[in-house]
Amino acid sequence: MKQKRLLDQVGLRLSRQVLRVLKERGIFAHSLVSLEHQHLAKRYVVRGLESGGAVGDLGRYVTFSREDGQAIECLHPVEAIGVNGLHAVVVAPALVRIEMLRKERTYELLITRHWPEEVSDGKRPPLETRVLFRGIHGRLELDLSGKDKNQAGAVLPMFYSLAGEQITIPKRFQAVGRAITAAVHCVGCSHCHFVRVPNREKIGAAENGVPASQNSEENALAAEVA
Repeated sequence: MKQKRLLDQVGLRLSRQVLRVLKERGIFAHSLVSLEHQHLAKRYVVRGLESGGAVGDLGRYVTFSREDGQAIECLHPVEAIGVNGLHAVVVAPALVRIEMLRKERTYELLITRHWPEEVSDGKRPPLETRVLFRGIHGRLELDLSGKDKNQAGAVLPMFYSLAGEQITIPKRFQAVGRAITAAVHCVGCSHCHFVRVPNREKIGAAENGVPASQNSEENALAAEVA
């Protein structure tokens, strides 16, 4: 069980060959989330990196949302050297990670929730992970980086169970699902596709490493472990 939890924290389980091809094609998506301690606020938070992009027939992207599927404000954007890499840093008491891999018109999708477990002895808590949706070998017969580009951000791949029955992405995550579907078609990506970038005033007012707009909302969400 512990090993499975660690694998889920890493993200989609990709073979060495797939990782090598992604690296050779210049797509760098960081799916690993980590548990970090805020010393001033005396609390633990989850940290993730929105990242990825596409090159022609191949795309991989990682983004994050609130637990209700709504867009979350990032800590700050990142202007990386090169494209299809790091776009923003996200820090919150709890995060939902959305990761997608595309090869031509075949898609893999993983949606997971991450939060620190409650502890009372002062020790570092484990980082809990729960799979919310897993889509295997999804299909979308559209070229969203070419002739069907006008539909990017408005469509989702279709996923099926092992028995061949259609399975639907939970309604609250369909907006981020449409956004990440567009992201894995974004050739030479250099911008965020779902997380909200704070304005300069909010960056200056951020408290203890978490954007001020998240403080009340995310503290309430962090208490939920359902």
